[in-house]
Amino acid sequence: MIERYTRPAMGRIWNEESKYATWLRVELAVCEAYTRRGRIPAEALARVRAKARVDVARILEIQRRVKHEMIALLTSLEEQLGADSRFVHIGLTTNDVWDTALALQLREAADLLIAGQERLRAALGELARRHKDTLIVGRTHGVHAEPTTFGLKVAVWYTEAGRNLERLRRARAAVAVGKLSGAVGNFAHVEPEVEEEVCRELGLEAAAVSTQIVQRDRHAEFCTTLAVAAASLEKIALEIRGLQRTEILEAQEPFAEGQKGSSAMPHKRNPELTERICGLARLVRTNALAALENVALWHERDISHSSVERVVLPDSTILVDYLLDLATFVVEGLEVDPARMAENLERSYGLVYSQRVLLKLTETGLARQAAYEIVQRNAMRAWRERRPFLELLAADSAVTERLGPDELKACFDPAWYLRHVDVIFKRAGLIPEGGFRPPSGTSPRGLRQQSRRSKRAK
Repeated sequence: MIERYTRPAMGRIWNEESKYATWLRVELAVCEAYTRRGRIPAEALARVRAKARVDVARILEIQRRVKHEMIALLTSLEEQLGADSRFVHIGLTTNDVWDTALALQLREAADLLIAGQERLRAALGELARRHKDTLIVGRTHGVHAEPTTFGLKVAVWYTEAGRNLERLRRARAAVAVGKLSGAVGNFAHVEPEVEEEVCRELGLEAAAVSTQIVQRDRHAEFCTTLAVAAASLEKIALEIRGLQRTEILEAQEPFAEGQKGSSAMPHKRNPELTERICGLARLVRTNALAALENVALWHERDISHSSVERVVLPDSTILVDYLLDLATFVVEGLEVDPARMAENLERSYGLVYSQRVLLKLTETGLARQAAYEIVQRNAMRAWRERRPFLELLAADSAVTERLGPDELKACFDPAWYLRHVDVIFKRAGLIPEGGFRPPSGTSPRGLRQQSRRSKRAK
């Protein structure tokens, strides 16, 4: 992955120094297991531990000649250890070391991603609670639907972030698996007990059955989990982009002092951070497809998966780590405009209350389809003539013969639509024990006043 999107902690996991150091860690863990069994003298292990080191430059130099990474590492170690090098790599094949080390790298990467997901979820929770009762129009198909709150919109993201947190934890467990079962997985040269002991010392699960490799459905699960997490980040980013459109302008991503949006148009304040999130999420999804292609390999193993994983595993973890951090920055710095939200709610002339009127008419005994036609007729007229929906209904005898003025007006109270918000927040785990006190001005009464102020401004 390019440096632009690589955060230091995640980048260090995947650099060459770290890779070979992790390979050496596995080799030394095997040596220690053999020493406990008397196969390697304790004094030899002490010398190996004292002398063995990762010399990336020398490993790469050897590799250019031998064209094999593991042999390059072992040759480098032989130069350092001399005769004691015979105690390293006993009974192992390359992928015993490679896959077990890869499990350690993926586990470490997963820990960073889990921490990032936890930070994002906390930021979403804070944003949701802050705007629990902030009135906004709900949109379906991009069209005004019914009143809701911005906090409920964010609560959806919050609960989805929680599911992704659990997915990441499961994916971490899925890939935290090692193997030392040899060239075809039958423990021809290493005892199963050695594998179990080494994996236990490394904090890994030993694969119950393997071929030359740990099976790649595990890695596919990991990569598809990252793709789902990235898709959720794109979902948040796409909504913010929509809310930042000029004709909506209900929320805007952070924009720093001195920042520029366009080389040509000084007025531009573009949602480039959220656009970046949407763009990079595509790469994570693409990598997940490549990981799925790696599941099917010839017989006990071919090498077609290896080149793919050199790209998709580092790149996917690096990208999701970056995206989580960027999304958290956007959420924490999001500029929300409640007044604009209330203003936009009134732009559809009160049509967002149509279902409430429909149901109220049916409660009087009117057939649903007849009530629907009355409400729809007036709704379409409100659109065409740009007149208040309530005004047209109040002038329609088909409505007034069944509903009095107060009953009709009550249908246009936005507080009706928010009466279960607290219940939803409790179900989402967003209201702690003892309840939640909303910010000033966001009580149902405050919402009615907010809506009336917006009408007066128009």
